[in-house]
Amino acid sequence: MTGRNPFDMGDVRRLQRHLARVVPQARRDTRAVMMHGALNVKKGWQANARSSAPKHAPAYPRSISFDLLMFGPDQLLAVIGPDKGKPQGSLGNILEFGSVKNPPHWDGHRALYDELPALEAQLALITQRGLAWGV
Repeated sequence: MTGRNPFDMGDVRRLQRHLARVVPQARRDTRAVMMHGALNVKKGWQANARSSAPKHAPAYPRSISFDLLMFGPDQLLAVIGPDKGKPQGSLGNILEFGSVKNPPHWDGHRALYDELPALEAQLALITQRGLAWGV
């Protein structure tokens, strides 16, 4: 054995520098994409609720809001739905999922599934930019 290392540390150092640059940007971009996606779901849910909510629940669409929760730098959670502290927000479970006497409206589900392809595409772009270090 010649004692020569066949592993080139230069590539590892280049990857390390690249990740040091792109990870903070990817975190910022991901937060922005999640914020935009959550806002779109909220607006879609409100629009769906305006068209499907019963006449006795005119304030329900305005009860729909969202929060973006962060658990450390790399974990985000968007919580979207009716706020029970707002007028008619407590009707959310009945209107969304239905009851024995009322069919489900699925306003939130429809809004989420409408937004999901765009959200996934944006997150994939962020990932691709982060992985494109050797180009």
